[in-house]
Amino acid sequence: MADQAQRRLPEWLKVKAPGGRNYLELRQIIKGGGLHTVCEEARCPNIGECWDRKTATFMVLGDICTRACAYCAVDTGRPLTVDALEPLRLAETVHKLGLRYAVITSVDRDDLPDGGAFIFAQCITQIHKRLPTCKVEVLIPDFQGDWAALASVMEAKPETLNHNIETVRRVFSRVRPKGDYDLSLELLAKAKELATGSVTKSGMMVGLGETWDEILETMRDLRSVDCDLLTIGQYLRPSPKHAPLARWYTPDEFKELQDEGHAMGFSNVASGPLVRSSYHADEQHEAATRVGV
Repeated sequence: MADQAQRRLPEWLKVKAPGGRNYLELRQIIKGGGLHTVCEEARCPNIGECWDRKTATFMVLGDICTRACAYCAVDTGRPLTVDALEPLRLAETVHKLGLRYAVITSVDRDDLPDGGAFIFAQCITQIHKRLPTCKVEVLIPDFQGDWAALASVMEAKPETLNHNIETVRRVFSRVRPKGDYDLSLELLAKAKELATGSVTKSGMMVGLGETWDEILETMRDLRSVDCDLLTIGQYLRPSPKHAPLARWYTPDEFKELQDEGHAMGFSNVASGPLVRSSYHADEQHEAATRVGV
């Protein structure tokens, strides 16, 4: 049934192929800066829309991940050495694009003593230095529970600290064998503790075999650690070797989850079939600051 569901792509998940003028210009600038984007590496369906708006999620610390999550299209293997000049090139590219809001994420770098936290902190610092009007959101890994590493990121003062829970507790160990559901919750709580008044955010996919009640339970778990912002999107299977798709959720169901999230107290919930972690991230941050997080 899962394979049959995968073949029949619902109409609401079909998007126009990318190729607008802004898309082509942004791709050239990013390539020229020797940078990676999660938009490309994770095969995001919104790449055409977002790049045409001149917004992108930059992926630092290379494009090879030390983990092998069952839903992710990013390559797994032995990463290359850290490029210490990457934060400077990234800041220059953000300045060249004139961004108001930049999102930075990375592959998991369990091979590094700090999980790559130093590079995240430098990216935030250099962007703020090069373009003070640009807000920065970082979508970070769990740093294997190294709170000193997390502290170094928070000390650089990102406008939003994002860490994705990805899925419900029961499914988590099956699709994220090197992660830990409770550790992810603890990280979000620790970020608030390290920087009072900071905006925190998380995201999850649906369609991996979870129940409706489990989705709501995960949302409540996120609110229990005072997570401010949430994204919920449809899981799309990258290839036959990845975790199977259990079902498609309808736009009405995503709207219901959005309403549930607002009732729970999230400052903003972006919920839809094509929503991903950084989708309209600037608008989500504005919503959080309007309510005085």
